[in-house]
Amino acid sequence: MNTSVSILFYIKRAKVNNLGVCPIYARVTINAKRFEFSTNKYINPEKWTSEGTKVKGTSEEARTINSHLDYLKNQVLEAEKRLFKKDIPVSTENLKNELFGLAETKRMLVPIFQDHNNKIKELVGKEYAPGTLERYTTSLKHTIEFMQWKYNISDIDITKIDHAFITDYEFWLRSVRNCANNTAVKYIKNFNKIIKICLANDWIDKNPFANYKSKVKEVERVYLTEDEVQAILEKEFKTERLSLVRDIFLFSCFTGLAYIDVKNLTKSHISFGIDGERWIFTHRQKTESASKIPILPVTQMIIDKYQNHPQSNNQEKLLPILSNQKMNAYLKEIATVCEIEKELTFHIARHTFATTVTLTNGVPIESVSKMLGHKNLRTTQHYAKVLDRKVSEDMKTLKDKFSSSFKLNSKEA
Repeated sequence: MNTSVSILFYIKRAKVNNLGVCPIYARVTINAKRFEFSTNKYINPEKWTSEGTKVKGTSEEARTINSHLDYLKNQVLEAEKRLFKKDIPVSTENLKNELFGLAETKRMLVPIFQDHNNKIKELVGKEYAPGTLERYTTSLKHTIEFMQWKYNISDIDITKIDHAFITDYEFWLRSVRNCANNTAVKYIKNFNKIIKICLANDWIDKNPFANYKSKVKEVERVYLTEDEVQAILEKEFKTERLSLVRDIFLFSCFTGLAYIDVKNLTKSHISFGIDGERWIFTHRQKTESASKIPILPVTQMIIDKYQNHPQSNNQEKLLPILSNQKMNAYLKEIATVCEIEKELTFHIARHTFATTVTLTNGVPIESVSKMLGHKNLRTTQHYAKVLDRKVSEDMKTLKDKFSSSFKLNSKEA
């Protein structure tokens, strides 16, 4: 353990009493962190030497006080040795507890995790989405279930969490909970945030994630082809319910907005853009980044269709959207009716906008990224990887050029 313990005695001149004497204090410093305590001794400031940090002279008073200071110094060093023998990290908190015989306060994982979740709950709608709170609530639940499965306990001292705890937790998520790779990695990532809080507060000295590595596997994003979009667009539904869900889904296909962002839209989000045409100006709830999207003809038709809808007017919303659960349930019906062999969910509309509607039709990836509200271009590049058709079209020009300029000599050697 690379620790450096230093002890300094000094007087607090600001606390001089009616007798003209000042209290002597001890300052213990460990790796740039320190704590102080009173020696319960007092001295006239004129008799104190700051250079030697002791009382001047050889008087009885000087010998008595200096002897006491030496005793206290030895007590600090002995406490440091005891920590070494116990294999306890020599920190200011641990040394102070050892020196004064204080019972070390155990910090338990669950209260820290719950406190974190409570703070998120208070900030839902301000800094966090409801889904974030739900994710961390589930993470805490999984963590407790894992501890009961592995150690038969419902909580643990945070200083006992080590690398083995992390790897066993990941194993439990993958095996007992049967989580897919990316889901397991996300739960471990949530847990890591709690560990970072502990590290930031100096509640633990070692990071159990120091040698832990995990990797999110790239998932191929499902999207609709142009023919599939056209099939949904042209289909006549017998029920108003499916017709409404189809329209809201198509609205997302041609704007790239996620469910929650469509739900939050009001008429005030529509204004004129730099080109004099109608645009949607909003912010993604997930990332709080701006999304500025020109309104395409299909999008405008849907807006016009529902501009006087009672639900839209009563709730002051742009569109009369249903709950996400109901939308996804009805989209499965739409997929069946339209003979689309894909598990249709509302989020597929966002993928469809990124691929079929924009990138495939030559919209630059930088523009697509801005409309999607991505903070990083890498996020948008995931969509570009699946566009074999776009790759083929991009390479066609190069192929034509090479066919006329590069020719293999066909003569036999």
